[in-house]
Amino acid sequence: MSETVATANDAAGAIGPGRLVLVVGPSGAGKDTLLRLAQAACADDHDVVFPRRVVTRASSADEDNIALSPDEFARARDHGDFAVHWDAHGHSYALPLEINDDIRAGRAVVANVSRTVIAALRQNYANVVVVAITAPPDVLAQRLAARARNTDGNIADRLTRSVDDASANADVTILNAGSAEYHSRHLLRVIRNECWRE
Repeated sequence: MSETVATANDAAGAIGPGRLVLVVGPSGAGKDTLLRLAQAACADDHDVVFPRRVVTRASSADEDNIALSPDEFARARDHGDFAVHWDAHGHSYALPLEINDDIRAGRAVVANVSRTVIAALRQNYANVVVVAITAPPDVLAQRLAARARNTDGNIADRLTRSVDDASANADVTILNAGSAEYHSRHLLRVIRNECWRE
């Protein structure tokens, strides 16, 4: 896995004053499900933005990403179209540069990213909140097997990655082993900057 953060910092330093809410966690933890539920709850809130990720993989029911070929992705990256980009599981991922405008306008931007980019994003943005979504290993295995997305690669290999690493640098950890609706409300409180610290 490799990653690169490519942000256009403001002259004064880190980009703000809006918040960058980073959702991280292992495959099968339910990040996309909780994000979909939170996004639906924020449909009328123009101060919360859920940018579509750019991925070198076709869009699916699991994620409505912007699909680019590897060559198209490389051209966009070289052109400076991404706020951040990284490689994982045989694909390239990015967040569009436009998130910087949203953050400068004071909005909350919510995105699913690789935990490998957290440190660099904390340096480049003034107000970062990291939410780790985890689940017990047996639950992860069941979810990955049920999803059966052939672009996920080897399930056993993905499960060997340390689940605990995802929450090591997190401000909030959600153990997503119960009701998705319940856990999405917890995520929503974090996104809305309500009383979420435990």
